[in-house]
Amino acid sequence: MATDPHLEPHWDRSALITIDMQRDFLSDGPFGLAGTTEILPNLTKLTETFRATGRPIVHVVRLYPADGQDVDRVRRTLVQGGAEFARPGTPGRLLAPGLAPAGDLDDNLDDEALLRGEPQLLGPGEYALYKPRWGAFYRTRLEELLAAHSVDTLVFAGCNLPNCPRANIIEAHERDYRVVLVTDAVSQASDQGFREVAGLGTVLRTTAEAITPTV
Repeated sequence: MATDPHLEPHWDRSALITIDMQRDFLSDGPFGLAGTTEILPNLTKLTETFRATGRPIVHVVRLYPADGQDVDRVRRTLVQGGAEFARPGTPGRLLAPGLAPAGDLDDNLDDEALLRGEPQLLGPGEYALYKPRWGAFYRTRLEELLAAHSVDTLVFAGCNLPNCPRANIIEAHERDYRVVLVTDAVSQASDQGFREVAGLGTVLRTTAEAITPTV
């Protein structure tokens, strides 16, 4: 599949970034997003392939402490009013079933470390990272983490294309990464959304197309 050489993914220098794939955001949750549970099989294939080929994986997560002080303004009133989702210490903030490395403890997030901004090592080259706002480069060590693994290509998948994945894609382009969006492993997607991110220089690939170059 021909691609502009300035946009062509470097699969051997790629990292998989999963966005907000937490139990509270799965399709049937009270704060869930339709289509999120349904992308889990493809997302599992992606994580398994990246692990098998030794490429980095970063699971970007949200955490909403009950005081709501450090929360997006659009959700601050909701959280301060008692809405409980992605709250530290609750099962709903954990990674969706099957995403954490095999053998990982079920309680797979260290809330205190994550809220301090520390990447949590889940396995060889695999991390969880808390983001306080939509984009994972804001007030995080993501860029430092990627540089340590010599990454120049980011492969995005996960929850709710119009919000966090889009914000991450824009932030990645602003930093001159090569960017891939896996179209059948992102929820709340639309043809219009795909056209818009493609217009930024994002390479669109299906799961099958994304895992083939890395095997």
